[in-house]
Amino acid sequence: MNARLRSYVHFLRLEKNASPNTVESYRRDLERFLSFLDDAGIESPEEAGEETVSRFIRLLGELGLSARSVSRNLTAIRMFYRFLISEKEASTDPTRNLDAPRLARTLPDVLNPGEIGAIIGQPDAAEPLGLRDRAILETLYATGIRVTELTTLKKQNVFPDEQFVRVMGKGSKERIVPIGRSALGWIARYLAEVRPQLTGPRARTDALFVNSRGGALSRMTVWSMVRSYTEKSGIGKAVHPHTFRHSFATHLLEGGADLRSVQEMLGHVSISTTQIYTHIDREYLREVHRTYHPRA
Repeated sequence: MNARLRSYVHFLRLEKNASPNTVESYRRDLERFLSFLDDAGIESPEEAGEETVSRFIRLLGELGLSARSVSRNLTAIRMFYRFLISEKEASTDPTRNLDAPRLARTLPDVLNPGEIGAIIGQPDAAEPLGLRDRAILETLYATGIRVTELTTLKKQNVFPDEQFVRVMGKGSKERIVPIGRSALGWIARYLAEVRPQLTGPRARTDALFVNSRGGALSRMTVWSMVRSYTEKSGIGKAVHPHTFRHSFATHLLEGGADLRSVQEMLGHVSISTTQIYTHIDREYLREVHRTYHPRA
């Protein structure tokens, strides 16, 4: 079973070009499943039937995993069996009749433009790292990119004249995202005044944003930065880098942008992923009606 798992992980990395996080999640979920089979006395995945997989999925729920985590486990198992079938190492897929747990559709937290402005205005731009942080926050809100996309954004992939950035997204998929003049202005100041100080004459990285030692930023550094400036702003919401992404999408839709354009900018493969933001838009419209309609 371990040999088959290694083959599948190899397939994910080299042929599917899956992200490291996806590969690690699938590997971990499948190791748990194969361990369950081993404990049940089942020596190979092709010997597992629908009832066995169903029992495993029920067990995950009983152990307290969220519906989303259970659903991800089932997806990992399903994709693993499809791989085995394609490799002629299994003849049937025991997951074919199994449904994932129903997920609660939760709305992501969103900041209004005033709150965004309050957080972005917190860094002290008179200090080198404060100027860098201001440029980072402006970029997060201006583009809606993920925190990993921000930390891997290369200096040469910012095009100020054309007003766009080239972003490498999930699964190494590249996309073009517009960026506004405000963010470009702060990036230009950071590149001229701060980045050369941090990297020195021999830069070790071509990442746009660097840490205090001149190396590439970590995701946790950005998370901590956002949390710190949110606390300083006095905003009581739980804010993280992805909140800027949600706010970016919502504000675009509130301003009249079409869903397909927002989908393209966010890098969502499926339009259904983007459609969660239309629910936020409806909540916004309902609040406007409730506030201003005389008979609401």
